[in-house]
Amino acid sequence: MHGNIWEWCLDEWHENYNEAPKDGSAWIDDNDNRLLRGGYWYNFPSNCRSVNRGRDARAVRDSNVGFRVVVVGGGT
Repeated sequence: MHGNIWEWCLDEWHENYNEAPKDGSAWIDDNDNRLLRGGYWYNFPSNCRSVNRGRDARAVRDSNVGFRVVVVGGGT
C-alpha cells in the first residue's frame, strides 16, 4: 500500500510531535497544511513507507494524493 499515493491524513502538519495528543486523536488546530504520509509512486523506494511525512495546503488537489476509506465494526 505504501508508495501508491500520498495518504491525506486528518492531522494537520507540525514540524515535530511536541504537544501532540497522547490519546491517538487527530492533531487539529488552525494550521493551513494537512499531513501526508507514505510517499507516492515517483518517490525513491526508501521514501515509500508510513513514517515518511509530507505536507500540502488544504486547497491543493493533485493526482498523487488520496485517502483510504476505513470501515469500523460491522461484521458479517
